[in-house]
Amino acid sequence: MIGRLDEVVIDCHDPMVLAEFWQHLLGGYVVRQSHEWVALEPPTGLTVSFQLVPETKTVKNRVHLDIDVADLDVAVKAAEAVGATRLGDVVYDELGGFQVMADPEGNEFCFINGPTAITA
Repeated sequence: MIGRLDEVVIDCHDPMVLAEFWQHLLGGYVVRQSHEWVALEPPTGLTVSFQLVPETKTVKNRVHLDIDVADLDVAVKAAEAVGATRLGDVVYDELGGFQVMADPEGNEFCFINGPTAITA
């Protein structure tokens, strides 16, 4: 082993706004570390940090976050209410279902609901 995974970092134009959006999805608390760097400490899981970058997102993410939810429709509607965008339709397979979404800056993520989905 070379190291351990510490956090996930998302490049963006407005770290505080994006951190607050993700706080609506994941809970936890936002910590402004500088003008260029804001962290979200969710109640479970990894820290998600937001780093100011000058360039605009232009292509599909090569890495994205999967968020386990109890109900896809409820999660999608709640996320859309705070600025998310639905991308395509819900996909169902033998593992359950998922809905691809985008945050306010276009970063893709998925709501997933499968056999081990949360029940809260």
